[in-house]
Amino acid sequence: MHTDSSGKTLQDYPRPSVAVDTAVLSVDRERRLGVLLVRRDADRDAWSLPGTFLHEGERLAEAVLRSLDQKVGLRGTTPRQLHVFDEPDRDDRGRVLSVAHVVVLPWQVVDPVLEARPEDVRLAPVSELPELTFDHDAIVRLAVDAVRVGYREQPDPEALLDEPFTMRDLRHLHAAVAGVDRLQPDTFRRQMEPQLLDTGRTREGTVGRPAALYRRRSSQD
Repeated sequence: MHTDSSGKTLQDYPRPSVAVDTAVLSVDRERRLGVLLVRRDADRDAWSLPGTFLHEGERLAEAVLRSLDQKVGLRGTTPRQLHVFDEPDRDDRGRVLSVAHVVVLPWQVVDPVLEARPEDVRLAPVSELPELTFDHDAIVRLAVDAVRVGYREQPDPEALLDEPFTMRDLRHLHAAVAGVDRLQPDTFRRQMEPQLLDTGRTREGTVGRPAALYRRRSSQD
């Protein structure tokens, strides 16, 4: 039996449970940044982030994908690890560490999930969250802050817009992610245009001059 420098074995240390919880973010049709919530089986009036406990022999990434499939009906996503929430009293059932993840998805991916499970899954605006179980509100805040940092620096880094798009499309999306009604057009254009590639095409049917269509620059451009 292996021991450490104090002569203790692994069985001598507390073994907390490990959970994964995922903030699935999207911008809805009303241009609001929202997070997917699931109704908890134990309390039909309670909402939480989709999550699960880590199974024996399972990797964290596998547990995340399993929880999104089983709790929400999402497949083929690539969540990234965000933070470990380890307050000793965060779960009244016992000591549970939560490895929080975040993934940002286009509305076209989220909408079918909402239609398939309207009673048990909802997209709640992050500015109007209901009371959430455990410390899931803190997970949402951290996830939103992390995503907003990216959108302040780059044009649609999560690829929520289909390409090509207009500068106006991009500005409205960034305003939604930032949680503001409007971004100053000239300032936004000066910041984002150097990181975009003008396709040379325009969108017809707009008021006034046709709007130029852009795509995000890649490392190959």
